[in-house]
Formats: sequence, structure tokens, C-alpha cells
Amino acid sequence: MTDLPSHTERQLGLVIDLDTCVGCHACVVACKGWNTQSQPSPLSDQDPRGAAPSGTFLNRVHAYEVTPQTGAAQVVHFPKSCLHCADAPCVTVCPTGASFKRAEDGIVLVNESECIGCGLCAWACPYGAREMDMAEGVMKKCTLCVDRIYNETLPEQDREPACVRTCPAGARHFGDLSDPESAVSLLVEARGGMDLMPEQGTRPANKYLPPRPRDSWEGEVDLLAPWLEPVAEEPRGLLGWIDRTLARL
Repeated sequence: MTDLPSHTERQLGLVIDLDTCVGCHACVVACKGWNTQSQPSPLSDQDPRGAAPSGTFLNRVHAYEVTPQTGAAQVVHFPKSCLHCADAPCVTVCPTGASFKRAEDGIVLVNESECIGCGLCAWACPYGAREMDMAEGVMKKCTLCVDRIYNETLPEQDREPACVRTCPAGARHFGDLSDPESAVSLLVEARGGMDLMPEQGTRPANKYLPPRPRDSWEGEVDLLAPWLEPVAEEPRGLLGWIDRTLARL
């Protein structure tokens, strides 16, 4: 079994804005692409163009239709990956020590050379964030792109997880959540960021910003109507000539 560190110097993690995410899956594609080329073994796919394709993805986006108590129904796109929990049950159940949490930044990782593919970590994770790679027979998970965020050969703006770097809607944010003055901590405070399934007691690092209620209208309202130019009743110019010609046929 693996012990959790008693203290972490930092707690790096993600803040995901459910109000901004449009469900484009750009984060999924970027995550798959980066981790396939940068990991010791690529994220495999099984029969990707067949009738029943499957594969290893470290980040997934789910979509739900919800109806708030006040307001109209809306679709919420919900990205999900490893939440790098402070009390990570996936770490403490690992029989070989392959799963571990780093004291320097709080990131939960898997040492693939020590993983035996028993699946205990997947059973222990309440968020379903562990992925068994069927080709390699080992567990894989989000690493917060440790090979990017500490890579000094990359431009500074690229030293963040691939999913954050690629999000076209700016729905994903990365930083130190143990620092109350960091940009991500201030964002969580301002928007009422919340844990996923707090009743599990895992104290996840990643936070979710709740979607804002949508405006509702009680009828058709055209706000621009007073400023619109009147539409010509008869077509003019080339369109008028075409209309008259076709009318004679």
C-alpha cells in the first residue's frame, strides 16, 4: 500500500467553468494527442474505426440537460478527469506503490513500470477517473501534463496542461489551489467554486464553477425592431428583374 504525503508544498489543479464550456471536446483531443506522443507508452485504441470502438482517454466530456428551479432548461457540458485528491483512495489501495501523490505539487501519478493492472485504484476512485490501457495492461490517468508545466524548453505560455492551452472558450484554468491569492483560488472564491461529490471525503483539488441561470423570455421580443430599416415590398435591381422574368414563365 502507498502512504499519502502528510503535507504538500503546493496543490496544482484545474478550475473548470461549467458556464463557459461548450462541449466542443477540444480538451479531449488535445489530451489524447499530447499524452499519446509524450508518455512512455501511447494511449491505445481498440478497433477505432470498427463497429464497437474503444480506447484510453484521460479526459472526457459528458453532457446533461438540466432544468433549474427557476429559469429555462439548459444543457451543461461536464468535463471530467482525475481530480488529484488530497485524500486520494486510489493511492492508498495500490498494492505495489505504483500510484502515488507527489509532496512537491500534489499531483497524483502512476508509475507504469510498477503497475500490475489489478484495477483496485479504479474501483476505489469514486469519480471513474482511472483508465485501463488494454494494450499495455496498466492503469493510466491525467498527469496535469507534468512534462509540459515544468518543461523550460517550451515558451512560458505553453507551460500548462494541454487541455487548458487548447480550450477555445477559456473554460479551463490551471494553477496552485493551495495559494489563496492565486488566480485560480480567487476565481473559485468569486464564483462559488465547488468540489465534485464532497460527501466522498476525498478533498479533490479540481474545482467546478457552477453554470449561471439562463434568462427566460415570456414571449417573442425583437430588441432591434425600432432601429431596423423598412423592408422593400417589391424586389429591386437585379433581384427585381429576375423576379419579373420568372413570373412570365
